[in-house]
Amino acid sequence: MTKDVTSCKVVVLAGGWSDERDVSIMSGTEVRDALCAAGFEHVDMLDIADKDFVATMASAGYDVAFVALHGEYGEDGCIQGLLEVLHIPYTFSGVLASSMAMAKDVAKAVYERAGLPVPQGVTIEKDARPSKQELETIVQTLGLPLFVKPATNGSSFGITHVIRAEELAPAIDVAARTGGRVLVEAAVEGTEITVPVLGNEEPRALPIIEVITGADFYDAKVKYEPSELHHRIPAQIPQAAYDLAQEYATKAHRALGCRGCSRSDFIVREDGVPVILETNTIPGMTAASLLPDSARHGGIEFPELCKRFVELALEVKR
Repeated sequence: MTKDVTSCKVVVLAGGWSDERDVSIMSGTEVRDALCAAGFEHVDMLDIADKDFVATMASAGYDVAFVALHGEYGEDGCIQGLLEVLHIPYTFSGVLASSMAMAKDVAKAVYERAGLPVPQGVTIEKDARPSKQELETIVQTLGLPLFVKPATNGSSFGITHVIRAEELAPAIDVAARTGGRVLVEAAVEGTEITVPVLGNEEPRALPIIEVITGADFYDAKVKYEPSELHHRIPAQIPQAAYDLAQEYATKAHRALGCRGCSRSDFIVREDGVPVILETNTIPGMTAASLLPDSARHGGIEFPELCKRFVELALEVKR
């Protein structure tokens, strides 16, 4: 790269229409401030929901877009497709990797093909309403407790922890309100961790975070509370499990075709096997977010991390 990256004209994309709009705006604001602190000379922030957004993107002459969007339209390949059409380099994964990772059932199939352990589960197709007999079969097959989640939503929105069989049908209704497929999975018992991965062609895992919730699971409320309440770095798990989790997260990153970074969530069972739950292709970028917290413990402060993401975006041959 011959050009000093800090001289690039950067646009931070945030907002949008998803359940995670407010968090995205928080992420975008902190990213904009961090890039300015890292020495970038020109950093704008745009809300993709603004009516003039596309016209501005097409005419403003941006060198690179920093995608600070979460959920639908931002994390699922939609904004990535627009940026491809506009020939604007952008941070994080491309269209295919973004859409596959966002669709948890599709990502799960990719994990299985790559040899990664996954929870046992079933996918309920869009607009399907399982009969009483089908619900009974699901419980008999997967056991209890269960987790029911939208296949294509993020940040734990729409997830229900099902303890009793009679809770399954209402939980499916809650998850189905997103309008897509629903994933029902057997609950995996163990230690909850998340493993960030940084890089393009040669990705490397960052320090593992152990997630301590004090709740049934790492829900949307817990995710945005102060990080010191819920993050233990490094995770207190056996070294063999630690190494294996980093290997699996890197393998998931490669299998999905991720770029820039990813963050994969696991449950480490008592036998030391990390079971993968999902991969996030656009990390939260707030003070409470997991990946920036891990990077900080790995010696990468937030402004430098954001600068590195821009560098990784510019080196990608899409």
